[in-house]
Amino acid sequence: MEEAYIRHIEVLGFEKRFVPNQHYVYMLIVKWNDSKEKLIYRKFSEIYDFHKMLKEMFPIEAGEIDPKSRTLPHLPAPRWLEGHKATENRQSTLSDYIHSLLNQPPKISRCHWVQKFFQVRPDDVVLPVPHPTKKTETYLLPKDKTKTNSTEITGPIILQSYYSIGNYKKNSKYEMSIQTGDTVEIVEKSENGWWFCQMEGKRGWLPASFLEPLQSPDESEEQEPNYEGELYKVIKSYTATQDDEMTLCEDELVDVIHKLLDGWWVIRKGDSTGYYPSMYLQKTGTAEKMGFSTSKRNLPPPRRSTIRNAQSIHKTERKQISQDVYRRNSKRYLQQMNKSQAVPNKNVWKQKQDPRFPEKQLDSGTSNQEQGKQGKVIPVIPPRPTLSEIMEHCTEQTKSKIKQEDI
Repeated sequence: MEEAYIRHIEVLGFEKRFVPNQHYVYMLIVKWNDSKEKLIYRKFSEIYDFHKMLKEMFPIEAGEIDPKSRTLPHLPAPRWLEGHKATENRQSTLSDYIHSLLNQPPKISRCHWVQKFFQVRPDDVVLPVPHPTKKTETYLLPKDKTKTNSTEITGPIILQSYYSIGNYKKNSKYEMSIQTGDTVEIVEKSENGWWFCQMEGKRGWLPASFLEPLQSPDESEEQEPNYEGELYKVIKSYTATQDDEMTLCEDELVDVIHKLLDGWWVIRKGDSTGYYPSMYLQKTGTAEKMGFSTSKRNLPPPRRSTIRNAQSIHKTERKQISQDVYRRNSKRYLQQMNKSQAVPNKNVWKQKQDPRFPEKQLDSGTSNQEQGKQGKVIPVIPPRPTLSEIMEHCTEQTKSKIKQEDI
């Protein structure tokens, strides 16, 4: 069995905490080779001590013997007083340091000390005791911007509060158990339907289907249906357990027409539509997903329709689109698309590149010349202009020539 190692580490931002005293911790997402993702928290002083230990363990790569042979990245020492501005500005430096560290030879990037330092600790899962008057402040780094200045850093993030509409019992140590009426804060929303939440010093993953916002129904956060569809490939088979779900096999191609927050997307296969777990789908042309897995079987979250005695606090609940509406609108779109394909257009070559539009098999009896003639579009010849139209728009020189010919 292959030994576990870290594939990627991303700096999400930092938190300002007040227990036991005011300090800052960086939020890091650690992605392992077994497709698991872990959220950990580290002080900069801890990271710097770890950096010094690596320099002692690898003196040649640290340049202690010959400065020219140094390969280990540099990391500035922490200041005597760590303030908000220094913590904020250091995010890009820390991101570059970690990226360079993981690109070191395996004897460094996959050594025991690196694996141990970035493993989940008990204090990464259990939050510190809350301060009696002050609340932890979270600052997130904009996505896809590891090298940025302080003006692009977001302000303190007020985590969204959600209400539990039912009881949920955790199935692994990475999840949380909640009761109906519990209020949780959302740290991370994953499109696979599992959300990372915190509540009263506990943190863990919860299915989004059990949660609804305190303010209003959350349909405004969901995208509108796209009946043109996005092409996805099935990366894991699933057998439907309800009438409105679809049964598919691995490597089948489908169109995703509605991405829902609970991780159950509406897809189209031919003329059929239905729900399918998004964590079993992969957009064509993209790398394999590395999302949260509740167990070795990588189970999808439960659907909202399976929650018994769900109790919403809103008078107006989320507006749900029925499968009849999905089928009807999807069928209407397919009919319009077929009509447009009947008329030759300039984008035929694009359709041939799309697996949803397989090339039509030409009859073996037709010759290449006949096939070429059939594929050509004969332009329409415009009507010849009248003499009066010519005289109206032509130059004076042309008018004089026409008058001479008439004479």
